[in-house]
Amino acid sequence: MFEKNMKDKEERIARAVANFREGYNCSQSVVAAFADLYGFTHEQAMHMSASFGGGIGRMRLTCGAVCGMFMLAGLETAALEGRDRAAKCRNYAIVQELAARFKAENGSIVCSELLGIGKDEKISTQAEVRTPEYYAKRPCPKMVECAARIFADYLESVGR
Repeated sequence: MFEKNMKDKEERIARAVANFREGYNCSQSVVAAFADLYGFTHEQAMHMSASFGGGIGRMRLTCGAVCGMFMLAGLETAALEGRDRAAKCRNYAIVQELAARFKAENGSIVCSELLGIGKDEKISTQAEVRTPEYYAKRPCPKMVECAARIFADYLESVGR
Protein backbone atom coordinates (compact mmCIF):
# COMPACT_ATOMS: atom_id res chain seq x y z
CA MET A 1 0.00 0.00 0.00
CA PHE A 2 2.63 2.50 1.00
CA GLU A 3 4.91 1.36 -1.81
CA LYS A 4 7.86 1.55 0.56
CA ASN A 5 7.02 5.22 0.80
CA MET A 6 6.72 6.60 4.30
CA LYS A 7 5.37 9.82 2.83
CA ASP A 8 2.00 8.22 1.98
CA LYS A 9 1.77 6.76 5.48
CA GLU A 10 2.59 10.08 7.12
CA GLU A 11 0.18 11.89 4.79
CA ARG A 12 -2.66 9.57 5.83
CA ILE A 13 -1.90 10.08 9.50
CA ALA A 14 -1.75 13.85 9.01
CA ARG A 15 -5.00 13.69 7.02
CA ALA A 16 -6.72 11.95 9.94
CA VAL A 17 -5.64 14.72 12.33
CA ALA A 18 -6.60 17.42 9.81
CA ASN A 19 -10.04 15.81 9.45
CA PHE A 20 -10.54 16.11 13.21
CA ARG A 21 -9.39 19.72 13.22
CA GLU A 22 -11.90 20.43 10.43
CA GLY A 23 -14.69 19.38 12.81
CA TYR A 24 -15.20 15.71 12.01
CA ASN A 25 -15.52 13.32 14.93
CA CYS A 26 -12.69 10.98 15.96
CA SER A 27 -14.08 7.96 14.15
CA GLN A 28 -14.82 9.84 10.94
CA SER A 29 -11.36 11.34 11.00
CA VAL A 30 -9.60 7.97 11.09
CA VAL A 31 -11.92 6.15 8.69
CA ALA A 32 -11.84 8.90 6.06
CA ALA A 33 -8.04 8.91 5.99
CA PHE A 34 -8.02 5.32 4.70
CA ALA A 35 -11.45 4.89 3.07
CA ASP A 36 -10.15 5.24 -0.48
CA LEU A 37 -8.14 2.03 -0.02
CA TYR A 38 -11.46 0.19 0.22
CA GLY A 39 -13.27 2.00 -2.57
CA PHE A 40 -15.22 4.38 -0.37
CA THR A 41 -15.62 8.09 -1.01
CA HIS A 42 -15.02 10.72 1.66
CA GLU A 43 -18.79 11.18 1.96
CA GLN A 44 -19.41 7.45 2.37
CA ALA A 45 -16.71 7.28 5.04
CA MET A 46 -18.38 10.13 6.89
CA HIS A 47 -21.74 8.38 6.78
CA MET A 48 -20.57 4.96 7.93
CA SER A 49 -18.49 6.27 10.83
CA ALA A 50 -20.66 9.19 12.00
CA SER A 51 -22.29 7.42 14.95
CA PHE A 52 -19.04 6.29 16.56
CA GLY A 53 -17.66 9.68 17.62
CA GLY A 54 -17.55 10.75 21.24
CA GLY A 55 -17.10 7.19 22.38
CA ILE A 56 -20.06 5.90 20.32
CA GLY A 57 -22.81 8.50 20.04
CA ARG A 58 -21.09 10.72 22.63
CA MET A 59 -21.80 8.12 25.33
CA ARG A 60 -18.08 8.10 26.19
CA LEU A 61 -17.70 4.35 25.71
CA THR A 62 -15.05 2.99 23.31
CA CYS A 63 -12.98 5.87 21.91
CA GLY A 64 -14.22 6.98 18.48
CA ALA A 65 -10.71 6.88 17.01
CA VAL A 66 -10.43 3.27 18.19
CA CYS A 67 -13.86 2.47 16.73
CA GLY A 68 -12.67 3.94 13.43
CA MET A 69 -9.58 1.77 13.55
CA PHE A 70 -11.78 -1.29 14.18
CA MET A 71 -14.06 -0.33 11.30
CA LEU A 72 -11.03 -0.23 9.02
CA ALA A 73 -9.85 -3.59 10.37
CA GLY A 74 -13.21 -5.00 9.36
CA LEU A 75 -12.86 -3.59 5.88
CA GLU A 76 -9.45 -5.21 5.68
CA THR A 77 -10.19 -8.62 7.24
CA ALA A 78 -13.93 -9.28 7.55
CA ALA A 79 -15.44 -12.73 7.22
CA LEU A 80 -17.42 -12.69 4.00
CA GLU A 81 -19.22 -15.96 4.71
CA GLY A 82 -21.33 -16.36 7.84
CA ARG A 83 -19.89 -19.80 8.53
CA ASP A 84 -16.27 -18.74 8.12
CA ARG A 85 -15.21 -19.03 11.76
CA ALA A 86 -11.53 -18.84 10.89
CA ALA A 87 -11.98 -15.44 9.23
CA LYS A 88 -14.06 -14.19 12.17
CA CYS A 89 -11.37 -15.33 14.57
CA ARG A 90 -8.65 -13.71 12.45
CA ASN A 91 -10.57 -10.41 12.43
CA TYR A 92 -11.17 -10.54 16.18
CA ALA A 93 -7.49 -11.27 16.78
CA ILE A 94 -6.48 -8.25 14.72
CA VAL A 95 -9.00 -6.02 16.51
CA GLN A 96 -7.69 -7.19 19.87
CA GLU A 97 -4.10 -6.61 18.75
CA LEU A 98 -4.92 -3.08 17.57
CA ALA A 99 -6.76 -2.39 20.84
CA ALA A 100 -3.81 -3.65 22.87
CA ARG A 101 -1.41 -1.38 20.98
CA PHE A 102 -3.66 1.64 21.50
CA LYS A 103 -4.14 0.83 25.19
CA ALA A 104 -0.39 0.34 25.67
CA GLU A 105 0.23 3.82 24.29
CA ASN A 106 -2.67 5.64 25.94
CA GLY A 107 -3.64 3.63 29.01
CA SER A 108 -7.19 2.87 27.85
CA ILE A 109 -9.49 2.53 24.86
CA VAL A 110 -12.42 4.04 26.79
CA CYS A 111 -13.35 7.60 25.83
CA SER A 112 -14.36 8.73 29.33
CA GLU A 113 -11.09 7.44 30.78
CA LEU A 114 -9.02 9.11 28.05
CA LEU A 115 -10.88 12.38 28.72
CA GLY A 116 -10.73 12.04 32.51
CA ILE A 117 -14.53 12.16 32.80
CA GLY A 118 -16.11 10.66 35.92
CA LYS A 119 -18.66 7.86 35.67
CA ASP A 120 -21.38 10.03 37.21
CA GLU A 121 -20.98 12.85 34.69
CA LYS A 122 -24.14 13.41 32.67
CA ILE A 123 -24.10 12.19 29.08
CA SER A 124 -25.13 14.80 26.54
CA THR A 125 -25.87 14.68 22.85
CA GLN A 126 -24.49 18.18 22.38
CA ALA A 127 -21.21 18.25 20.50
CA GLU A 128 -18.90 20.92 21.82
CA VAL A 129 -18.00 23.93 19.72
CA ARG A 130 -14.50 23.50 18.30
CA THR A 131 -12.51 26.41 19.65
CA PRO A 132 -8.79 26.78 20.39
CA GLU A 133 -9.68 26.09 24.05
CA TYR A 134 -11.44 22.87 23.05
CA TYR A 135 -8.37 21.62 21.19
CA ALA A 136 -6.08 22.68 24.05
CA LYS A 137 -7.97 20.64 26.65
CA ARG A 138 -8.76 17.54 24.57
CA PRO A 139 -6.43 14.63 23.86
CA CYS A 140 -8.58 13.73 20.83
CA PRO A 141 -6.20 14.89 18.08
CA LYS A 142 -3.50 12.75 19.70
CA MET A 143 -5.90 9.78 19.89
CA VAL A 144 -6.79 10.20 16.21
CA GLU A 145 -3.11 10.37 15.28
CA CYS A 146 -2.33 7.31 17.39
CA ALA A 147 -5.16 5.21 15.91
CA ALA A 148 -4.25 6.22 12.36
CA ARG A 149 -0.58 5.38 12.98
CA ILE A 150 -1.39 2.01 14.52
CA PHE A 151 -3.61 1.11 11.58
CA ALA A 152 -1.02 2.32 9.05
CA ASP A 153 1.64 0.26 10.85
CA TYR A 154 -0.67 -2.76 10.71
CA LEU A 155 -1.15 -2.32 6.96
CA GLU A 156 2.60 -2.06 6.52
CA SER A 157 3.13 -5.22 8.53
CA VAL A 158 0.84 -7.20 6.23
CA GLY A 159 2.43 -5.79 3.10
CA ARG A 160 -0.40 -3.48 2.03
